[in-house]
Amino acid sequence: MKRFLSQILLALMAFWLTSAAAESDPKAVELLERMDQLYQQDASHATMTMHIKTPDYERTMKMESWSLGLDYALVRVLEPVRDRGVSTLKRENDMWNYLPRVNRVVKVPPSMMMGSWMGSDFTNDDLMRDASWVEEYTVTLVEEEARYLLRLVPREQTVTVWGGMEIDIDRSTLLPLEQRYYNEAGTLMRVMAFAEVREFDGIALPARMVLTPLNKEGHQTTVEYNDLTFDVNLSENWFTLQNLRR
Repeated sequence: MKRFLSQILLALMAFWLTSAAAESDPKAVELLERMDQLYQQDASHATMTMHIKTPDYERTMKMESWSLGLDYALVRVLEPVRDRGVSTLKRENDMWNYLPRVNRVVKVPPSMMMGSWMGSDFTNDDLMRDASWVEEYTVTLVEEEARYLLRLVPREQTVTVWGGMEIDIDRSTLLPLEQRYYNEAGTLMRVMAFAEVREFDGIALPARMVLTPLNKEGHQTTVEYNDLTFDVNLSENWFTLQNLRR
């Protein structure tokens, strides 16, 4: 019995040490924190173009967005004219859509988090992310000649539909090249490619992101930043339902 208990104790210690090592890789955490805040910083204002492609149609929208960390965001459609004013507000764990044609604010329920945002391949859940990846995932690092590969596994308490993610980072620029999303069975479900590095407000960033869902043949969404400014004067009180309607 003593021998059995000792084996159990050794196994538990080995498991704890393995887990601790996976969570204490400072370089992996540092790189992931950089990816986490790349387009956010403290506060930001952006104009962007989104192109949605499906087997049945293609459409292009111009949008304006404001964000404050990960907890607050407001996105408003500028073009086309028929969609002008359609907006989405995120405040911590809550999300609303404003539909100007009917002058109605609609709160997005948890059951709609995986629904498409504005007909794109991005989901409401993509906009609702309210915690850093460092808090929600354990991360390990693979160093290759031209890139860093981060492997993310959700922590036990993390609520997510993804079983894991991978991020390729250029070693010379420390900018993302590609992000891959896997389901719980380990099947690759969608790929986000980053391209066209430009300087925004003194910071070099990929200006174009192309999201391709692998379970929807012929679907693709491209987002291109036209302008991006950081350290803008925003507070939590700016992200209100009143501003959502304006």
